[in-house]
Amino acid sequence: MATPPSASSANIMLAVYEKKTLPVDLYRPLRNYVVYNYSEREAQALDDDLQTLKQMRSDLERSPAAAAASDSLSARRDLLQKYFRSLSAVESRFPISPDKDHVNAVTFTWHDAFKNKLKASQQNIHLEKAAVLFNLGAVYSQIGLMYDRGSVDGRKQASHAFIASAGAFAFLRDNEATKASMGSSATVDLSVECAGMLERLMLAQAQECVFENTIAKGSTPGVCAKISRQVGIYYEEALAALNVAPLKEHFDKNWFSHVQLKAALFYAEACYRCSLELHEKEEIAEEIARSKSGINALSETKKSSAKGAAQQLLDAINKLEGNLNRNLERAVKENDRVYLMRVPAASSLPPLPAVSLVKSMPMAEILDASKEKMFTSLVPDSSAKALSRYTEMVDDIIRTQAEKLQQGSELARVRLKEMDLPDSILALEGNFTLPTTLKEDVEAVQISGGPAGLEAELQQLRDLRRVNQELLVQTEELLQKEATEDAQFRSQFGSRWTRPQSSTLTKNLQDRLNRFAANLKQAADSDARIERSVRDHSALMSILDRYPIESALPTLARPIMSLDANEDAIVGSLKQSLRQLETLSAQRAGLEDMLKEMKRKDDILPKLMASTGSYEDLFRKEITKYDHICEEIAQNIVAQEQLLLQIQAQNDEFSAIFNLEDYKASREKSYKQIEAAIAKYREIKENVNEGLKFYVTLQDAITNIKQQCSDFIMTRSIQCREMIDDVQRQMAVFGFQDKNSAGSYNYPSVGQPHQIPRSSSQQQVNPANMPQPPRPQTSYYNQHPEQPTMPGGYSHHPNPYVSTPQPQPPPPYHAAAPGGGPPYAAPPQPQQQPPVSHEYGQPAYPGWRGPYYNAPAQQPGTLPRPPYTVPSPYPPPHQSGYYKQ
Repeated sequence: MATPPSASSANIMLAVYEKKTLPVDLYRPLRNYVVYNYSEREAQALDDDLQTLKQMRSDLERSPAAAAASDSLSARRDLLQKYFRSLSAVESRFPISPDKDHVNAVTFTWHDAFKNKLKASQQNIHLEKAAVLFNLGAVYSQIGLMYDRGSVDGRKQASHAFIASAGAFAFLRDNEATKASMGSSATVDLSVECAGMLERLMLAQAQECVFENTIAKGSTPGVCAKISRQVGIYYEEALAALNVAPLKEHFDKNWFSHVQLKAALFYAEACYRCSLELHEKEEIAEEIARSKSGINALSETKKSSAKGAAQQLLDAINKLEGNLNRNLERAVKENDRVYLMRVPAASSLPPLPAVSLVKSMPMAEILDASKEKMFTSLVPDSSAKALSRYTEMVDDIIRTQAEKLQQGSELARVRLKEMDLPDSILALEGNFTLPTTLKEDVEAVQISGGPAGLEAELQQLRDLRRVNQELLVQTEELLQKEATEDAQFRSQFGSRWTRPQSSTLTKNLQDRLNRFAANLKQAADSDARIERSVRDHSALMSILDRYPIESALPTLARPIMSLDANEDAIVGSLKQSLRQLETLSAQRAGLEDMLKEMKRKDDILPKLMASTGSYEDLFRKEITKYDHICEEIAQNIVAQEQLLLQIQAQNDEFSAIFNLEDYKASREKSYKQIEAAIAKYREIKENVNEGLKFYVTLQDAITNIKQQCSDFIMTRSIQCREMIDDVQRQMAVFGFQDKNSAGSYNYPSVGQPHQIPRSSSQQQVNPANMPQPPRPQTSYYNQHPEQPTMPGGYSHHPNPYVSTPQPQPPPPYHAAAPGGGPPYAAPPQPQQQPPVSHEYGQPAYPGWRGPYYNAPAQQPGTLPRPPYTVPSPYPPPHQSGYYKQ
């Protein structure tokens, strides 16, 4: 049943007036300090912040009454909060004190809020900060009185304002009151005792608003009694502070009367609500005792504190006292007539229960200056050094924890590797894969064509060898044809046919062709050995053509017979443990990322700049943010170690049932077979590639020498026609003509002497020196026929086809022809043929993996070794070994 309010009409509450101050110039002293200690440029950069600070101080200096008249209390509250944060920024960058090296031209002066004649002046920024906090609590108290407490919302808003006021006074007590009192002078209103008393007073008024709402909601008497009792306790605590120094003689008597009456009023209210609850429970004796206790408290308080109290408060006390007396009279009558209980003494009663529904608002976040933008570019050396120390602390934590995480992951990897997990589980399920390195090697072989593709490459070797052989035969036939024609003309014209024999001029070409033929013969032998190797090792290499190659590996099979049929349970528990291990690994990765992210976001420089206490205290507080991650890492490592022991036991049982050792031995044997197949394939593949390179290069070389032979034959053909014309004309001059001759040419008789004009020359064709057809020489008949001739035919003129002998470098592909002379050798001419030696390199293709061309390095002092007698655009065949011994 709802009970009508009794003390709720006592809505008279107290508010605190702001402290007054004297004007002070902050702009010029702070700017001068920046110019002196930093630079004029820095002072110019901070000019806007200094002007803002100056304006806030000017607004604060206006009298509170004027401020209340022109601005709202909320705007005044916001100004005080922002100015306090700005002062925290100033404190960390500008040392304000009488010291000559500090900002010593600033003096703060503040009057006492309760005795305006008293004032304190200090060159101490803590006096300024303490006064601002006091005024912030006062403004909050004034805001609390501003609301209409006749409604539920009004009482809630008023209670919130009083809670904020209590928070401001508590922050003043804990952070600035002591520092402000260390100056040369201080006022009582900024003392620790006064700040504590005001905090309890504001909490009492906030709880009182809650009590009024509780009554309005019709809560039970027991709940109302507990809330009311807490209101009385808060007032009693404030009264206790007012009754001792330094506050005892400082506050006006009306404050004492108000606080004392409120304390008694809400104690009696609690007794009244408790008696109502006791009456419902028919606990008449205690009801009588509680009622008497409440009445006695009100009577004694009225005698000592009624003077100077507000009439409205006295009316509320009288009303509550009347309610208590009526309930007491009713209870006594019922006890005398019905219950006949003995009434206990008041001193024997237990304390009334109390419940606090309010607490001081934390102001640290509201007044935190770490996000303040003023003077951010001005970082003192002390703050920078402190930040460096903190960064080292964080780095040490990050490094230590990261090492733990990495060690945990490495331990898990090594232990699983030792137990052959999870490979053995995958093998049981048919999902086994090759080791990474071996799998990459197999994939490389398969990409290159694999053993199945070797036959196509062998066919390329055959085709290239055939093409080279055909080119070599065609070139030899060209030279043989020219030599045959030259021999026919020489037999017909006898001594008149004075040009050099073809065999003399083509000796170098024939030697090279012979060497190429020998190289081709040895290459064919090597090709045969390659083909034989492919056939011999096809069974070994066939495993590389399987796809997937894992299908060729042995499988881990279940036991043929099982006694208890618990294989599935063992495998399932082992797999479950492995999944748990993966979860722990993922957690470690997440924890490491969290550490890095926390470090990236951990910027305490603003807090260092705003801090007014010890840096070490701030460090200890900030570093604790990493404690929970460090604890999670430690728990993860411990959990993994326990899980690995469990996996070890499960794996031992798994290995015994599935005969894992035999499987491992069989698997390793398969690995070695695959490695051997890869090695043999690579060896054959390398030899095939060497052969292909050889044949391609040799084809270029043979094509080049064939072109030289064609040029030589063209030149000899031109020379032949000119010589025939020359011989014919000589015979016409001397009147010798063969009557029996037929055809378009007149041939002289064999052995007939003849004369050569002086302009004629003996034409000797050197194919090495004439890669292009020469231009026709001057006519052989450019002198008078009667001119004497010189013996030797064309020897009087330098023969353009006979060059001065030069040392020739060894041609490529030189090798002694197996079985005697070269198959395409010219007629032997020992007097002109240099002794055959191996100065041109080892014989090509001497045996298995022998080089096609392996010339030694050129010795100092020797001539360069071009492939032919004239520089050729075609290089010799590749000099690396076809097969390596």
